[in-house]
Amino acid sequence: MSKRELYRDTANGKISGVCAGLANYFGIEVWLVRILVISAALLGGSFLVLLAYAAMTLMLEKQPANYVESIKSKQEHKLKSKPWEQGQTPEALLSTLERDFDHLETNVRSMEAYVTSDAFKVNREFKNL
Repeated sequence: MSKRELYRDTANGKISGVCAGLANYFGIEVWLVRILVISAALLGGSFLVLLAYAAMTLMLEKQPANYVESIKSKQEHKLKSKPWEQGQTPEALLSTLERDFDHLETNVRSMEAYVTSDAFKVNREFKNL
């Protein structure tokens, strides 16, 4: 996948598009980012949230017209999206998710094998010298 860049999404944004741009960057739903920002502001960080939002509004560029389509075409699945919106059948989406989870499980097993091995203990002791 090509390198993503952080832009302000003014087409889908409510105020200046910062939350929509963050949602596009991380590949999550816009409403979830908005809920997180509002929750952070209400839970005592209102000055910092407003300061960060204003700074990002000034620092981030507006996103190009075709940026969202190019990113979404490269994503196999997306958080909280309906399979029929992507043109995938539920079975195809389930097989994609199973493949992703199998890959993650393989990675976790290899990490567990390394951490419980003697080589890890020796390497840790050398780093502690």
